[in-house]
Amino acid sequence: MKLFAKKARPMLGLDISTSSVKLVEISQVGDTYRVETFAAEPMPANAVNDKVVVDIEAAGEALRKCVKASGSGVKFAAVAVGGATVITKTIPMPAKLSDKELGEQIELQADQYIPFPLEEVSYDYEVVGASATDPDMVDVLLAATRRENVDSRTQLLTAAGLKAKVIDIEAYALENACRLLTHQMPDEGFGKTVAVVDFGAVTTTFSVLHDRKIVYTRDQQFGGKALTEEIMRHYGLSFEEAGKSKKEGGLPSNYKTDILDPFVEDMSQQVNRSLQFFMSATSEYSQIDQLILCGGCAMIPSAMSHVQEKVGIPTIIADPFGRMKITSKAKGMGVENEAPSLMIACGLAMRSFD
Repeated sequence: MKLFAKKARPMLGLDISTSSVKLVEISQVGDTYRVETFAAEPMPANAVNDKVVVDIEAAGEALRKCVKASGSGVKFAAVAVGGATVITKTIPMPAKLSDKELGEQIELQADQYIPFPLEEVSYDYEVVGASATDPDMVDVLLAATRRENVDSRTQLLTAAGLKAKVIDIEAYALENACRLLTHQMPDEGFGKTVAVVDFGAVTTTFSVLHDRKIVYTRDQQFGGKALTEEIMRHYGLSFEEAGKSKKEGGLPSNYKTDILDPFVEDMSQQVNRSLQFFMSATSEYSQIDQLILCGGCAMIPSAMSHVQEKVGIPTIIADPFGRMKITSKAKGMGVENEAPSLMIACGLAMRSFD
């Protein structure tokens, strides 16, 4: 299956993670996007670990419940692989090559960039534009992952009565979703450098966009699962009970001072550390114009203000639905409340219109 295959529409965007599976269906009416339906289902413990599907049966059952809850009749889906399971590399190729010749050259050279036997790998490529250093060359993005990562996701979709049409990469799904945030960016992102911090369950992805294109991305082991586990230990709850209490409330009065505030401080430190890594890794971008928080942890009430105070950069929470219409069905399922955590799912759903 091609990672950059031409997309048929419509498709469901499915974000399959350690903590949950999230589904978003988006349609297009003229120049306007509309959220048709949404659903989310908790992922059983240890079914997905570090972006790898470990228990296909358990994860498949969660996906089936999610699809059923959404009520969508769409049977095609886009999913993503990410983290350490993915290898991407931009390589130069002669601009004069035909499509066929380019494919042959990529196949000959792929083993130079992919540290696994090619028979164990799914890979694809896409020409991203002319080389900035040589007018006779083009830059080609090569993306690869172990075939088992693609196969496990297609098996999950099959178990839920769906068909995989696109296997994307999380970083590029996030970049795609950032098209939905331009109304929140200074000058709609043109000529600006914007950092997007996606707090997942166990991994936080720090990405920097310049002129709306990703120029840097870095994953770090930090996420909302740590907060759930601390609640579990502190109050003697099961993991499921702790996760529900974290989301719905009802914890003792000392929760904010003893657990939540220290976690928000950790979030701020992670963001600050990522900014330092970025600044030390490049001399091309002297400043970040804006910081956008997304993922489940972005919805913690004090997170945005605390991060902004810590890093000294204007900070907002992602709202991918700010310029979208939302059906009453999707509203009734609480999609607006979950908006910051649906960036990957939205980016995947938007592949329907590429």
